[in-house]
Amino acid sequence: MIRLFKVKEKQKEIEANTKEKGLVKKPSAGELRLHRDISELNLPKACKNDLMNFEVTIEPDEGYYIGGRFVFSFHVPIIYPHEAPKVKCETKIYHPNIDLEGNVCLNILREDWKPVLNINTVIYGLSHLFTQPNYEDPLNHEAADVLRDDPELFQSNVRKAIDGRQWVGTDYFPGCN
Repeated sequence: MIRLFKVKEKQKEIEANTKEKGLVKKPSAGELRLHRDISELNLPKACKNDLMNFEVTIEPDEGYYIGGRFVFSFHVPIIYPHEAPKVKCETKIYHPNIDLEGNVCLNILREDWKPVLNINTVIYGLSHLFTQPNYEDPLNHEAADVLRDDPELFQSNVRKAIDGRQWVGTDYFPGCN
């Protein structure tokens, strides 16, 4: 499930505000590209209104994280697509590629970003982290070690974190389902 914003409503609002004030605000190249990227997504009715800052909710339907709801905040820089969006996981999660502060280790958000990539690619990349967590390039080293050495314990720890109101090691997880 992905919750984004209503692009057409936002465009109409901007146009109405600028016409009322007699101003003509020319959208930046990043805003134009983002409009195009968003138009390619199959968006639900309920969406946020800020074009350059929004949230995406991912609900995995397979793998270790099935049944969880994970919210990611996106901040799209004005020079997008020449710079990757800044993405942070707002849901506390036990994951080798997402640390407890919400930082995300996804190569296309860092060194492998290219202007031909888009928001849709980032969302698919985040979804992939839930079906194929990677212990070889971790942000959460403890979770990566457990995934590598004891996948059954890893699965148990993930379930505790998703179900919530439980401790995994020294970290408390409020739940996310």
